Amino acid sequence: MTKISEDLMLSNYQAKTKQTGSSMLGKDDFLKILITQLQNQDPTNPMQDREFIAQMASFSSLEQMTNMNSTMQQFLTFQSESSLLQQSQMIGKQVTYESETVDAEGKKVLELKEATVKSVLFEKGNVLLEMTDGSKISSFQVIKITDSEK
Repeated sequence: MTKISEDLMLSNYQAKTKQTGSSMLGKDDFLKILITQLQNQDPTNPMQDREFIAQMASFSSLEQMTNMNSTMQQFLTFQSESSLLQQSQMIGKQVTYESETVDAEGKKVLELKEATVKSVLFEKGNVLLEMTDGSKISSFQVIKITDSEK
C-alpha cells in the first residue's frame, strides 16, 4: 500500500504558497492574460471579433488611466515645489492670521493673531509658515500681509 505524502494535500499547499507582488493587476498583467487567452483558444471556436475588440479597448483604457495617473503625480509634485517657492516671498512679512483656540467652556473660537514670518517649510506634504513666535500655520489661515515694521 502506497502512502500519499501530506505535502501534496491541498490544505498544506495553500499554507506554503508565497504571495509576491501586489494584488492589483497592471497593464502588463492584462496583456499577458490576453495573449495567453489568444494562444489557448479553441481553434474550432475562436474568439469573436467583438470580444477581442472589447478586450483591446479595455486594455487601451487601462493604459491611458495609468499614464494619466503618472502625469497627475508629476503635476502634484511640481505644484508642491512651486508652492514652497511662492510662499518663500512671505519671509519677513508681517501677517494677520486666524487661529483656532478652545475657550473655558470648551467651544472652538477663532481669534486673530499677528506675527512675522520667519521661514517657510514643507512638512508632511503641506507648505507651512513658521512664525517668529515659533507657531506654524498654513497659508490658508493668513488674512492680511504687510511689510514688517522695522
